[in-house]
Amino acid sequence: MKPQIVIDTNVLVTALRSSKGTSYRLLSMLEADLFQLHISTPLVAEYEAVLKRGLLTLSAQQIDDVVDFMCARATQHKIYYLWRPVLKDPGDDFVLELAVKANARIITWNVADFKRAQPLGVPVQTPREFLQFLEEKHP
Repeated sequence: MKPQIVIDTNVLVTALRSSKGTSYRLLSMLEADLFQLHISTPLVAEYEAVLKRGLLTLSAQQIDDVVDFMCARATQHKIYYLWRPVLKDPGDDFVLELAVKANARIITWNVADFKRAQPLGVPVQTPREFLQFLEEKHP
């Protein structure tokens, strides 16, 4: 079975800022079918809101294209339950709720913010750690 993942917004921002890092590499692997991405309406709304804050040199249309591509490749979930507050930053709880629903790992650069996810059985990894995991699984 393919690894199931939820990509935190900070990974997406990092990927779109530079094509040289592991975040970009992870995003560029979406078509390779090595893992399954999971999204929810709140996560997509956060992607759009953060990416359109003017942090990037991309146009609004380019940002929409990236988000649309991710949505097309992902499994969408409706979350009917809320486990809040669980995390240090309550603004991250919807990411955890999605990961629990999808039985997925969270890919983030802010691993410390998701420490309370581990007792719920949700692995949390950086993009680098996840790519190493993929390389070990598919040498």
